[in-house]
Amino acid sequence: MKSFSLLAWLSLSLLAGAWTEHFSFEDIASPPGVDPQVGAMEILSDGRIAVAFHRGDVMIYNPSNKAWSAFASGLQEPLGMLADKDGSLLVMQRAELTRLRDTNNDGSADEYETVFDDFGMSGNYHEFAYGPARDAQGNLYIVLGVASNGAPMAKEIRGEFSKIGKVDFAGMTTRETWGKNRGAAGRMYSRVKWRGWVLKLSPDGKTMEPFASGFRSPNGIGFDAAGRLLITDNQGDWRPTSPLYDVKKGGFYGHPASLVWTPGWDGKDPLSMPVTELDKKQTPSIGYFPQGELANSPTWPVIIPQGSFPASWTKQTLIGEMNQKNLVRVLEDKVDGTLQTALVPVFNGSPLGMGSNRLGFGKDGSLYVGKTQLSWAGGKGITRIKWNGKVFLSLDQIKAQKEGFTLRFSQPLDAATLNKLTVTRHTYDYHSAYGAPKKDLTQLDVKNAKLSADGLNLTFEIGALKEKYLHLIDMTGLVGKDGAKVLGNKAWYQVVKAPK
Repeated sequence: MKSFSLLAWLSLSLLAGAWTEHFSFEDIASPPGVDPQVGAMEILSDGRIAVAFHRGDVMIYNPSNKAWSAFASGLQEPLGMLADKDGSLLVMQRAELTRLRDTNNDGSADEYETVFDDFGMSGNYHEFAYGPARDAQGNLYIVLGVASNGAPMAKEIRGEFSKIGKVDFAGMTTRETWGKNRGAAGRMYSRVKWRGWVLKLSPDGKTMEPFASGFRSPNGIGFDAAGRLLITDNQGDWRPTSPLYDVKKGGFYGHPASLVWTPGWDGKDPLSMPVTELDKKQTPSIGYFPQGELANSPTWPVIIPQGSFPASWTKQTLIGEMNQKNLVRVLEDKVDGTLQTALVPVFNGSPLGMGSNRLGFGKDGSLYVGKTQLSWAGGKGITRIKWNGKVFLSLDQIKAQKEGFTLRFSQPLDAATLNKLTVTRHTYDYHSAYGAPKKDLTQLDVKNAKLSADGLNLTFEIGALKEKYLHLIDMTGLVGKDGAKVLGNKAWYQVVKAPK
């Protein structure tokens, strides 16, 4: 046991040394008197950073003089924020999307305007609200988490209440009944309107369109460089492990509680539907974060801008993660027009730490990572990460082939280490239980591994790819021609569609 621990420590130390050779990690001093748990963060046009802290304070950080100033207070659990062209801030509180304005230009908000609040609230602690994200036309998107049977509803609720399901209302008020029967709705439930839904709002928030359903606790929403709406969700009931979704209008994304709010729904209890029927309805995830290995609670997606990281990473997506000491980089691939991804750890073993809840790239190219923990594992405060411009060995592209994969690296590989490459695959059961173990875990034989003439492209065979399987490509043993290890040395590729 001691020798194993020593080897693990040495491995992490080498990773940390490799990352810190290329990136600096600086903890930003938190504003005094504020609980430094970050719920939302936005980079302003002048380079300052707006930060909404979990307890409701919105503060502005100026990187040029490292000073904080107060902008707003009294917000309820803000979990998303966007800056508007007029200088106002759109903040997603638990109960509403709010616009904060500084009308007299004194540096603090004096107007708090309700932009949108037409969704249900039961008072359950787990009914988080996330967003907004903005598309190219200026429309806004928010996504609402469902409630947990680990706590009851409040005495008063907001909005319509759904009685669909195995709940006995005879002779009792809704609240009294719900305290006795809430478990009948499943582990996570949607008894007030639009819980578990993405809602599309007009730019002014006056018009709402129910956009997509099937979400559980989607603590990450944003558009990628191609204009696709990406949402991360958290492992739980109906979630074998945490998924990444490319969300389309009218899609159902797996968690059945929200189906009761589908326009024209026939009154059927979703929990009474056969799992096979629900599975046929759902849109598959484009990627999976294997629980306890890559991510336990994935968070906010952001686009990597030019100049912030190596050029080959530009316009790729970076995602936060609460409970693992890394971020996650998204490598996209398409097979016959079907999007699927490989997810790669970033800064694993570095000084980053846990709790990476919100991400933002500053005007100087620095990545700001806002952390939180609440009652779970995590961290506090803000970490600034800055690339020093020195290139390193990384996986930059991945392409599924009929019998294997082609990987493209940033620097040439040493052909003598190709025999160190390993690949496993597994799948998951879709069911109502909380999470799922790996199913059909298989070590695959890696054959015919070969490099292109420039040493950048590695092609190998593992046999025909299997749909609905997550493939772990472990590059830990690969070495560059200069002796360097791969930074971000594993990739989990979800096969949605296998090449023919």
